[in-house]
Amino acid sequence: MNYKNLEELIGVIEKLRAPDGCPWDRVQTHESLRPNMIEEAYEAVDAIDEKDMHHLKEELGDVLLQVLLHAEIASEHGDFDIEDVAEELKNKLIHRHPHVFGNTKVKNADEVKKNWDLLKAEEKTERKSAMDGISRSMSALMSAQKISKRAVKQGFEWPDENALYECLYSEIEEFKQAEVEKDKYHMEEEFGDILFSAVNLARWNKIDAEQALLKANKKFEKRFRKMEKLAVKPLTEYTFDEYDNLWKQAKKN
Repeated sequence: MNYKNLEELIGVIEKLRAPDGCPWDRVQTHESLRPNMIEEAYEAVDAIDEKDMHHLKEELGDVLLQVLLHAEIASEHGDFDIEDVAEELKNKLIHRHPHVFGNTKVKNADEVKKNWDLLKAEEKTERKSAMDGISRSMSALMSAQKISKRAVKQGFEWPDENALYECLYSEIEEFKQAEVEKDKYHMEEEFGDILFSAVNLARWNKIDAEQALLKANKKFEKRFRKMEKLAVKPLTEYTFDEYDNLWKQAKKN
């Protein structure tokens, strides 16, 4: 396969960062580009959700741009370059796929995942706790899912789903009590426990809590936009009952 365009793209990035390059690109740092990395990744995910391959191609290009910019900045500081990034990833993939590049036998994807985790643990010898290595930059829901899964791998699991429901209901009652006491700090703490319990319930049922909430957000936004179209007066003038009827109309449509 010919990678002419990829090689030329690397050259374009080098030119943009050169002394006679683009003033904006030249002043960027790992820190200044941090928000861009997150934004471009989310936009690529949006394209996947939309099943829009043209949009996905464009957004993957934007993600690649961030990777190449970070690699070029690191290269300028003598840390590493894009070739080093590719080599480390290549070696990692080969090491973690002994069933493809070695003699290990696996029966299914679950065994692949189990072997992956074991090999990863061998590589990350500096990690002493099951909670080490969890990103502090991911969303709270994604972080909660990862924390919960790590704990389960160590045997910390509810005996059955009913126990999870009991835990969730218990946290809701504790939140109500904190609300009665008008204790904002305690309310925040208990509300966090409600969310964490809900994440565990999602995990138990193999539901991605982050994706579930994103879909709920999109569904609410879609219905609210429909309400705006159906409204015969400014929404701010609607009573609760009128709002409720309008919501039901939007939901029906």
